[in-house]
Amino acid sequence: MQRSYFDHNATTPLAPEVLETVVSCLGQVYGNASSIHHFGQEAKQRMETARRQIASSIHADPRAVVFTGGGTEADNMAVLGVVRAAPGPERHVITSAIEHPAVLAPCAQLEREGVAVTRLPVGAGGAVNPDDVRRALRPETVLVSIMHANNELGTLQPVAEIARVTREAGVPLHVDGVQALGKIPVDVAELGVDLYSMSGHKLYGPKGVGALYVRQGVRLQPVAFGGHHERDRRAGTENVPAIAGFGAAAALAAAGLAAESERLGALRDRLENAIGERIPSTGVNGARWGRTPNTSNVYFDGIDGEALVIALDLRGFAVSTGSACSSGAITPSHVLTAIGLSSERARSSLRFSLGRANTAAEVDALVDALEASVTHLRRISVHA
Repeated sequence: MQRSYFDHNATTPLAPEVLETVVSCLGQVYGNASSIHHFGQEAKQRMETARRQIASSIHADPRAVVFTGGGTEADNMAVLGVVRAAPGPERHVITSAIEHPAVLAPCAQLEREGVAVTRLPVGAGGAVNPDDVRRALRPETVLVSIMHANNELGTLQPVAEIARVTREAGVPLHVDGVQALGKIPVDVAELGVDLYSMSGHKLYGPKGVGALYVRQGVRLQPVAFGGHHERDRRAGTENVPAIAGFGAAAALAAAGLAAESERLGALRDRLENAIGERIPSTGVNGARWGRTPNTSNVYFDGIDGEALVIALDLRGFAVSTGSACSSGAITPSHVLTAIGLSSERARSSLRFSLGRANTAAEVDALVDALEASVTHLRRISVHA
């Protein structure tokens, strides 16, 4: 059976060019990047090349890029690091109700430590209103953390407008950019952000490597302690092969960004339009504009989403019900309920996230499989 992958927001396959970079480092560049001898300096050179590649992809100074073990660590480092470094007995954080668990969980931990947290609601389209950020600000607010692109809906947040609000208030703004980098242009200076999280495996790079952009002057307390790696911001011997792969992936994504975004946007629209025309009682969740070009979230009324994922997998198509980090959860998606969906409709929704290997023929075949699977599942639910 030929299999088709439509779950690129969960993870992406390693690009051949990236694989070549990783393997060459694994086999030949085995020095510790902190060592001053030839082998160590060779590893350091590879790492600094990757730092420049990633910095270039977000239009940043390479010295502002801190390597981490992934997007989750980057988010934790930003949220916990900034808040714990802030002075004063009373501290307050603003975030949104649709953030990734990598932001919501450290915010919950900060609450247990006595920090106040405001989780802003979003409208039916899935976007935060910058005026809500302004209204939520307090004298003791020490951080605002709002994602760039939502992992389940693809919705883009008005980051530049939010940054103008936070800058006026003198409050650092952290942006989880894990689902944005490699899909849309990112310029941290133009956006006005203070911290920006990234992950390698979302853009055809290796798993287990990420980065955090930290604007010069931002106070950040480390969350890991040990040696003086990454300018004392993240202790631990750097994973040079993965970092080199991340750099190669970022450069590759930047080179073909405009053309690939246009192609994926057309495929996504083809998918949504065909579903709407051929399968009754369906619809797109969230706004159909202002989102990443590869992501679509669709409800299929009367269907259990997990059952539909399994039915499609049996037909050779990989999709998901939402965040891979939350799969297996009993409760419906917090993102979908936050935009106003009932628990029942949230559970009947699927996320389709397209990538480089997907074609129009695959999209058409997916729609055929969806139509057959939905018809079958609805029929048996009526007779159950």
